[in-house]
Amino acid sequence: MSGLDPLVGRREVATTEDMEALGEEIGRMLRPGDLVVLTGPLGAGKTTLTRGIGAGLGVRGPVQSPTFVIARTHPSLVGGAPLVHVDAYRLGSALELDDLDIDVDRSVVVVEWGRGMAEELADVWWDVEVERPVGGGDADGAAPADEDLDKDEARVVTIRRVSR
Repeated sequence: MSGLDPLVGRREVATTEDMEALGEEIGRMLRPGDLVVLTGPLGAGKTTLTRGIGAGLGVRGPVQSPTFVIARTHPSLVGGAPLVHVDAYRLGSALELDDLDIDVDRSVVVVEWGRGMAEELADVWWDVEVERPVGGGDADGAAPADEDLDKDEARVVTIRRVSR
């Protein structure tokens, strides 16, 4: 388990660049066997944070959303652990995630949309929640328009250590 303890807590992240920089800081602290579960609404910045994690780990990119392929492995360019980037949004259960046969012990694993599913991959993991401003939708609470998802507005990132 890595030493993300100095980052535990809530922080405001002002821009996309700041989100990626936070991810890079996290990535430099992660070690093989670390599991990061990312939670947040569409457009919150989960993939941007993961792109930074990949930079901090020194892995081959580009780090992009694995929505359609479910999981991507990014090998290290510096002799470190590979990054396994998973998007669990389309998975129906933890069993489907387990079927991916991820080498958790020798990789750094980041699972977007993984809360409630990825916890079986490790005894201890990092839960990272990214919140974006609510709004941009209509008065009935409908989803924001696509162009509102790309706005560079401050997000709140909460990092905590969780164990079973």
